[in-house]
Amino acid sequence: MSHIGFEMQNADAGVAPAPNDSLYPTIGNSAPNSVNHSKMNPIGFEAAEGQDNDATETKVSLEHKGNPKDDDNLFFNNGVDRIDYILAYEPGTGEEETIKEKRREYFERELEKEGLKLEREDKTKSKSGKVCFVKIHASWDVLTKYAELMHMHMPLAKNDMKIEFDTCFSKCPTPFDLDKDIVKLDDDYFTAPFSRMRMHQFMIKDRDSFFSNAKRSRIVYEILSRATYEKEEGVEEGRRKFGIKKMISNESYDAAYPLHDGKYLSEHSILTRGKKNDRHLLYEIWAKWRVWYKFQPLDHIRNYFGEKIGIYFAWLGYYTAMLIPAAIVGLICFIYGCATVLQDIPTAELCDKTKSGNFTMCPLCDKRCSYWKLQDSCSYSRATYLFDNPATVFFACFMALWASFFHELWKRKQIELEYEWDTADFEQEEEIPRPEFEAQVRRLRTNPVTKKEEPYVPLWSKTIRYFTTASIIFFSLCVVLGAVFGVILYRIIITAVLYSSEEFLLRSRSTLVASATAACINLVIILVLNQLYLKIGLLLTNMEQHRTETEWEDAFTFKMFLFQFVNYYSSIFYIAFFKGRFIGRPGAYDYNLFGYRQEECDPAGCLIELCIQMAIIMVGKQAYGNFKEILLPKIMVWFRSRSAKNDKSDLTVYTRWEQDFNLSEMPQLGLFDEYLEMVIQYGFVTIFVAAFPLAPLFALLNNIFEIRIDAYKFVTAWKRPLAVRAQDIGIWYGILTGITAIAIVTNAVIIAFTSEFIPRMVFKYFYSNQTSQYYDFSLSTFNVTQFQSQSIPDQTKMEIFGNVTTCRYRDFRNPPGSSDEYDYSVVFWHILAARLAFIVVFENLTVFLTWLIMYLVPDMPYAVKLQMLREKYLVKEAHFASETTKQNNDEHRAKQPYY
Repeated sequence: MSHIGFEMQNADAGVAPAPNDSLYPTIGNSAPNSVNHSKMNPIGFEAAEGQDNDATETKVSLEHKGNPKDDDNLFFNNGVDRIDYILAYEPGTGEEETIKEKRREYFERELEKEGLKLEREDKTKSKSGKVCFVKIHASWDVLTKYAELMHMHMPLAKNDMKIEFDTCFSKCPTPFDLDKDIVKLDDDYFTAPFSRMRMHQFMIKDRDSFFSNAKRSRIVYEILSRATYEKEEGVEEGRRKFGIKKMISNESYDAAYPLHDGKYLSEHSILTRGKKNDRHLLYEIWAKWRVWYKFQPLDHIRNYFGEKIGIYFAWLGYYTAMLIPAAIVGLICFIYGCATVLQDIPTAELCDKTKSGNFTMCPLCDKRCSYWKLQDSCSYSRATYLFDNPATVFFACFMALWASFFHELWKRKQIELEYEWDTADFEQEEEIPRPEFEAQVRRLRTNPVTKKEEPYVPLWSKTIRYFTTASIIFFSLCVVLGAVFGVILYRIIITAVLYSSEEFLLRSRSTLVASATAACINLVIILVLNQLYLKIGLLLTNMEQHRTETEWEDAFTFKMFLFQFVNYYSSIFYIAFFKGRFIGRPGAYDYNLFGYRQEECDPAGCLIELCIQMAIIMVGKQAYGNFKEILLPKIMVWFRSRSAKNDKSDLTVYTRWEQDFNLSEMPQLGLFDEYLEMVIQYGFVTIFVAAFPLAPLFALLNNIFEIRIDAYKFVTAWKRPLAVRAQDIGIWYGILTGITAIAIVTNAVIIAFTSEFIPRMVFKYFYSNQTSQYYDFSLSTFNVTQFQSQSIPDQTKMEIFGNVTTCRYRDFRNPPGSSDEYDYSVVFWHILAARLAFIVVFENLTVFLTWLIMYLVPDMPYAVKLQMLREKYLVKEAHFASETTKQNNDEHRAKQPYY
């Protein structure tokens, strides 16, 4: 359902298609002839009277005319033809420039053959005196022809059954609502794929406004992407070199872009004078920092930037809003930990010299490390309790359900947007083959659906390409694991060095220092490898030769997410599930890691290290991304604008097309980086939330800024991107679903095996009457005379401990001297059984509640379903009406006398 805002009035008539129009006609086809249609059709749609095409092309209201001396002019020099696209290039010298000039001439001749109007601006007319511009205008005939070929949905009838559910909350004004006096909602319409044969049935107010700027630019780009620029001798028609992307890559043109609607700033307040243009409106109500708390104007974003960008901001806003309850509950759990940390009995015993704090602990590294008192871990234990307390278990269960609710409610929202924005059947019906696919693939076959010859990649070729891709991906993932392995070695070595220090402060904080510095190093490695994997992902995806843009994006997204998943999460998985698990025990340490003894967890557990690792990587990544997104585009725009203005006198007009040329280019991969950043963040929020309950809060704060940063970039710092259509968020939804499933398992395992929750519960309910202190229960005893030779501690540092005969270590084993000394004790098996039971109960309960949510929450809202049925009915009636009119006309002509 398009929100274009046209009124049902008499309109100009349409153009009938030529009988032999193909799906994508060859360059140079003549324009179809115009015909007249009746004013009214049998089902009651108001139609338009036919007019001459040429007359309508020159019929422009005074407010639409452009002034060539206006720096916001959006028209040709005649003040009539609107600029739909701009091609820009900086001419050079030499033989290479001659080749580029020939390509440009050939390319532009092909555009003119297709019906586009071109107007050229010499470099002497630019502010910089260096850049030439080619302005492109699409006529009415071209727009209607390609609107039909591209299956564009246009207004057919007003929506007469818009259902609004008024509640107490919806009637109450909130500070988050947009000002309705400024942001006026467009009327809703039922829409249908455009047809020139039935043009009289569509609601056309006038030809100048029937196609929005976004639709006009998308049509022109479709022609640009298929126009040829060079033909090799002896090459068949379908093998010619074509496409604006190739022209930019071979530097024949420097840029190709649609124009922004004008300046985003105005000397007058939007409250008193209203919007200057759509760009100004979006800046005032969406991109300004002072409106950070306002709802997003999604329909306006979609109309200006297209459905693909609109659905990204819809998803980002929805995700951010859903983070609010998660952030509140996580903050409450953290506050609970802060409020009860001094009342925690095991931690109080650990910090008491007269109790568990006086235990002599076994050295944590070989040779250089000495014995130490458990009390040295007091601050570490208190910090761990802030994130490892009974509230954490509740929060993990809450987040599992939160993720399920998020998926189901977003699915409903997405279906609603698909209908509202006319993209429900886009991927099946509207999407066309990629020009690169048609240019690269030489094998042809008949499409069983369309019965037309089209490029085809056979199964054996796909198998070879995918096998090659999988092999390279596997090798790349091994490189990531190798980098993580290097960070682990660094942690082992730096911990040993710090433990051997004479400074007590360094010895007592060695684990924290090693964890923090290793996380920083890991963050740097992640950022470096990201750039490498980006190039590898592009190369592999292009090699696979995907047919459509959606298939290409999905394949590239999956590869890059796989890279990034291992890149960002591998070190965290190591700390959560592997650190301290395979070290052996005193007297039988494992030295298989290049002869090094592996890391141990603190007696309070590894959870605080996991929390540190997550906080540094998550917050550091977001800080780096925001710094790059805010400052870099602003600096580049300022530099280019300054250079342009300084090179010419003030008498030269700084035109709108040159102002936009000096803006930064939207990244080649479009929204991929934005989605990837948010999905990686979603992984931190869900997969490891049991270790870091504040993750949703940090994510919420980041996303509030992220929405406005992205909005500011799109409105002020970037060239206006092509208004690309999209049906949904693509493969990202499947990735989010997979992350949610992983999160249920990881949170259960983290609580069961990484945190101290299960051992504490077992001690509290089964063993507290036998042992008075938790750490006496959870720490095993070792006879120091049984140390391996390489792990005997430094004798020079042992005098402060006196004559040490036994030391304690973190495990559940039988004491020395027993018949089965150092074997796992009965307590170990009791705790293991409790851990496994917890995982089974946690996962099954979460899966059941998730299924219940999916069952109770229907995918499609009832109101949307009714409107879809109504729209299908109207489209069917419009087809019948068209056939009836055609039949009546044929019968009328048959009765006319023949001369």
